[in-house]
Amino acid sequence: MFPLRLIKHNAPQLRRAFSTTKKPDMEVDNIVIGAGVVGLAIGEKLTTKRSSETTIIIDKNKRCGEETSARNSEVIHAGIYYPEDSLKTQLCIRGKELLYDLLPRTNIPYNMIGKLVVAQTQDQHSYLQELHEKSNKLGVETHILPGDQVIAMEPEVAAHAALLSPSTGIIDSHGFMDYLEQKITGNGGDIGLYTSVTSIQATQDGYLVDLATPPDGSGDITTVFSRRVFNSAGLHADKVSNLLLRDRYKLYYGRGIYYAYNGPIKVNHLIYPCPAKNLAGLGTHLTVDMADKIKFGPDINYIDNPYDYNVPDDTENRQRFVEAIQSFMPHINPDKLHPDYAGIRPKIAGPGESFKDFLIKEEKQDGYKNFFSLIGIESPGLTSSLAIAEYVYNLIEK
Repeated sequence: MFPLRLIKHNAPQLRRAFSTTKKPDMEVDNIVIGAGVVGLAIGEKLTTKRSSETTIIIDKNKRCGEETSARNSEVIHAGIYYPEDSLKTQLCIRGKELLYDLLPRTNIPYNMIGKLVVAQTQDQHSYLQELHEKSNKLGVETHILPGDQVIAMEPEVAAHAALLSPSTGIIDSHGFMDYLEQKITGNGGDIGLYTSVTSIQATQDGYLVDLATPPDGSGDITTVFSRRVFNSAGLHADKVSNLLLRDRYKLYYGRGIYYAYNGPIKVNHLIYPCPAKNLAGLGTHLTVDMADKIKFGPDINYIDNPYDYNVPDDTENRQRFVEAIQSFMPHINPDKLHPDYAGIRPKIAGPGESFKDFLIKEEKQDGYKNFFSLIGIESPGLTSSLAIAEYVYNLIEK
């Protein structure tokens, strides 16, 4: 727990100029709301590029990255699934490049293991061909492989054909976030945990942000004046931006469950099925982590509660998983599958709706200059994180 009142100051105090009689307890140049991987990446970018400014990162949890950033597949995506001109595509490809440039110079565990997207029918083979052609346009390396070559590479897999993505990888997301956190504090920035935002008020030169420590409001309230506010609050980003923009944003919560597999099995790549057409998710796929632990998931179900990490192990849910997995790995033993954990994605698209892109913008058209909203940052947010930080930094008026 980081008591907010103990935050140190590493830059000169800002000039006081308020359009309200309310006076702040402290002043900073930048406040980043949300200490998941994207908020930490933004904080690292600000403290590196603007080292003379004061920057704090706030999160309501007791540790960084306790929600979406810690409950995902830990995959470094290639950037081939989404529309070519979308932010998800552009930032995923750029983020992958930035990660693979950074990771060899750090102690963060990672592995460019590669991925096979497997087709079971001629129609799915045609989809792979389209994906391959799009990859070529995007400059992302992929290869179409016939079924016999796929089976030779991965004997456990059934496939009519597959698309090989060599640049797909895995990363220790916790190690990555630890690295970003250390960079922020090493650069003179500060991180305030166990602290929530209760109100945001625009002033002449910036924003008055009320912060509650602990987050339930039972303790201290600290009022911070900040020249800039970056809302990267993940599952709660709509609520944070709506403190200024009344009911502008609405997020849906897509819970995905992962099953661990404890049977004797060896794979050399991540294994994905062809995804559903609406891209609500990429299908129930096989991934491995840095400890070679195999897991399957996630599925997706829309829920109302962003804190519901319940992992049901009922017969119907297990059977859905088994059928999805055995469509491309028919010899998997269902008795070796065990519910592992759940993650929740902040989705702009509701149930049945088509693809919707990341929403990353400065709210200046509504009179809120230097207030930046990041809404619906789900997959591939981990891969894109460094590129998102770069994109947001470039929105700041120099």
